[in-house]
Amino acid sequence: MKLFLASLGTETNTFSPLPTGYDNFKETYLVRAGNHGHTPFLFAVPLVLWRRQASKHGWSVVESLCTFAQPAGLTTRSVYESFRAEILRDLKKAFPVDMVLLSLHGAMVADGYDDCEGDLLAHIKSLVGPKVPIGVELDLHCHLTQQMINNSTVIVTFKEYPHTDSAERATELFQIMAATCHGNCKPQMSFYDCNMIGIYHTTSEPMKSFVDEVRQLEQKKGILSISIVHGFPWGDVSEMGTGILIVTDNEPKKGENLSKILGKKLFQLRNQISPDYKTIDQAIKNISIHEDGPITLADVADNPGGGAPGDSTFILKALIDHQIKNAAVACIWDPIVVAIAFEAGEGSKLTLRLGGKMGISSGFPIDLEVKVTKVIPDAFQTFGSGKEQSVSRLGDSVALHSNGIDIVVNSIRTQTLGPDAFSNLGIDPKTKQVLVVKSMQHFFADFSQFSKSIFYVDSPGALVSNFGKIPYKKVNQTKWPLKK
Repeated sequence: MKLFLASLGTETNTFSPLPTGYDNFKETYLVRAGNHGHTPFLFAVPLVLWRRQASKHGWSVVESLCTFAQPAGLTTRSVYESFRAEILRDLKKAFPVDMVLLSLHGAMVADGYDDCEGDLLAHIKSLVGPKVPIGVELDLHCHLTQQMINNSTVIVTFKEYPHTDSAERATELFQIMAATCHGNCKPQMSFYDCNMIGIYHTTSEPMKSFVDEVRQLEQKKGILSISIVHGFPWGDVSEMGTGILIVTDNEPKKGENLSKILGKKLFQLRNQISPDYKTIDQAIKNISIHEDGPITLADVADNPGGGAPGDSTFILKALIDHQIKNAAVACIWDPIVVAIAFEAGEGSKLTLRLGGKMGISSGFPIDLEVKVTKVIPDAFQTFGSGKEQSVSRLGDSVALHSNGIDIVVNSIRTQTLGPDAFSNLGIDPKTKQVLVVKSMQHFFADFSQFSKSIFYVDSPGALVSNFGKIPYKKVNQTKWPLKK
């Protein structure tokens, strides 16, 4: 049996001022023919696992392109079409194949293509025909479209946010697909649109218990997989939103009924599962109340993992204005400052203009007198542990100290994932009273292990949390909370 593997993805914030071009894919992750090394990227982990599983079965594998871009604005048309052509070209060369497995995101939008994944799947299915099963693993922040469903055999999304279960879901998908190829099951997909938009942390109640209930239901006869599709609120496409996807063993009516039951239950929980955001002032007051640290503040509005620039200064300025010491911030994206600090070297003292470069959502630059405490060429951070651990590049990065605050400044835009975003730059995050991370939720997996308190801060930024203020043009306006 021969398997064909590929990965192509990004999470497109259609309101982001940053275009997604070839260089973004190249500096984030771009690998061909399975040359992942020892530390694959998050969306490459499934391909590594699938290759390993295929080897145990004695199956051959052909791996094509594996690439992912840090979330930003629309992918340029030429880049998407060239990557699509490469995957299709490799697929033709691999013929005949018995199975196609894809690690995609599900919220990739390109100039001229609102549904890149659906388009790619349609092209693949037209090549392999209806008899070759196509399995897809998606991020739960996907736009699950009818085109994706029509052109695949099985779709499985992550269950956890933060995404700590990429490998687990990949294993689940592989097992279903293997059983399908052996004729031991006949997957049927049923999808229910919950008619709602939101961000849901699976680490908090009642969402945590809802996911646990879903896992229990998957143990019932005839249920192969259940995915909670969260959706990505900052993608202005017609099928954006929350939903429930059920994969049954040839029992579509059961899947339809169960998806409807779970979808309506999730809708009833909509107000309870929305995050508790604090204003900057509220977060600062909580810092003064809690003497012990670390207290972690998540700068959710400037999360590069959702397409934000990562260079806003609002929370940093508030820390300075309130004279809060023993704090650390990661990561502020400012390649110009990084280059200057590299030139000056460790131990140098400089006056720098930091951040606030990408527009109104980034705030104003801050002029600081700093000491360069660390310079690291091609720095990195990790996410997860063991076989599921993935690596994210920070690029050339520096640590600056000013006003009692340590600041990590990076040259490759990315969200803060783990404490080694600090420690790899010589900063011990566990000794700080206050930590500021530019992330919406992925930081939680590691930072929750040692933080005394965590507050999600709704500062000004590119990721507006009040969905009613987002200027949607294509999204269904009857969805909650848009409908008045």
